[in-house]
Amino acid sequence: MSSMDHAADRGEKKELRKEHPSGWLYLTQHDAIPILVDALLDLPPNREFNKTELAEHAGVTRQTVGNYTDLLLEVELIEVVPDTSPRRYRVADSDVVRELFELNSALNNVGNE
Repeated sequence: MSSMDHAADRGEKKELRKEHPSGWLYLTQHDAIPILVDALLDLPPNREFNKTELAEHAGVTRQTVGNYTDLLLEVELIEVVPDTSPRRYRVADSDVVRELFELNSALNNVGNE
């Protein structure tokens, strides 16, 4: 197989991954998501925030947070705090968040054992 064939095969596989992404790729295909997730991992437990507060904590614009709020809700990284106006959020109590904290902890501990 020539190098052109290998390149074409890689390109096809990449496009298939984009068309049928894993949960990880679905989440991280958006540029700002890693920064927002990192900021969420840094919040104290049960800390409530609005979009402006999360934006300031993450070092992004409020518009960026607004662009991705629905995605963060969809994948259960954040949840709406009931009966708040203006709307407030907090890190969700979900399997996704628990696993994310566990992964983050494991990555932070690599080489420390």
